[in-house]
Amino acid sequence: MSARELVGLSLPRIDAIPIESAARGMEPNTIPVIDFRLLCSPHLATRSVVTKDIGAACQKFGCFEVVNHGISKSVMTGALEAASSFFELPLEEKAEIASEDVKRPVRYEGARHDGDSNSRLLLKHYAHPLSEWIHFWPRNPPEYRERMGNYVMEVRGVALHLLNAILESLGLSNTYIRDKLKEGMQLVAVNCYPCQQSQPDSAVGLAPHTDYGLISIVLQSRDGLQIAAGADGEPWKAIPANFETLHVHVGDHLEVLSNGRYRSLLHQAVLGPEKRTSIASIHGLAMDEKVTTPEALMDEQHPKKYRESSFRDFLDYISITHNVGGRNFIESLKIIQD
Repeated sequence: MSARELVGLSLPRIDAIPIESAARGMEPNTIPVIDFRLLCSPHLATRSVVTKDIGAACQKFGCFEVVNHGISKSVMTGALEAASSFFELPLEEKAEIASEDVKRPVRYEGARHDGDSNSRLLLKHYAHPLSEWIHFWPRNPPEYRERMGNYVMEVRGVALHLLNAILESLGLSNTYIRDKLKEGMQLVAVNCYPCQQSQPDSAVGLAPHTDYGLISIVLQSRDGLQIAAGADGEPWKAIPANFETLHVHVGDHLEVLSNGRYRSLLHQAVLGPEKRTSIASIHGLAMDEKVTTPEALMDEQHPKKYRESSFRDFLDYISITHNVGGRNFIESLKIIQD
């Protein structure tokens, strides 16, 4: 059953699943696992438990994993295979859409070997509304548009459902900015990382950074994603590749919306002994729609911590500063308190 069908249907026998299983892995320093099927339950009590667990995961870890998301393995592998085939095209064909202009809606960028970072190939394109953007995607390989299109439609359905739950976990109505979310941005970042034969897992393919939307959903063909672990005493925690799960990151704009309750996730990619492909689906409001902290999340003890910001503001920021590393963008939005 697809993710869209999971969202739209009341699932049979859902009450046979214990509510306690809604989120597994809530032990200290273990990334929480959220059961998407339970989030779609017709039973309010079950959904409430899952929603609280999502909020706890966002607050403590800045990320969580989603199982039973309804996206078939064939759709996920199809998207990764299509992406891999694109990166194997001759350079002159990829060069047709090559650009370092971050404001272009569809662009390819080659490896720049600048120290430890950006040892990767990158394809970025807008994905919502799909009918508006898919015609600008790469023409080759011939299956790219269909296979990637199938995946981005499915993952968007999952993202919207998760975002509604995240808003509820903050104590906001599930109708808060619902229409803005439906009309919002979906940007897909497709990455190809080369193999590293000597000392694998020691070379950085993408330097530490946070993502700029509300949430990002990451799919990877092989291990290589690492997140800032924090409390467990190690600087980075590896996230294994697993087609049973989707990895969800809190983005900068969710940190703004939550007034800092949910902190955007610092993460990086390391090179391994084999080539690796990843697809990050980044979800947020429309290009010029400002994300701000709602009044309900502010009081005398919790004053507004961030200036409002849009996706265009982010593009302007990196166009001027040429700096997307670390937590630079979100730090630039912080309001200095008296």
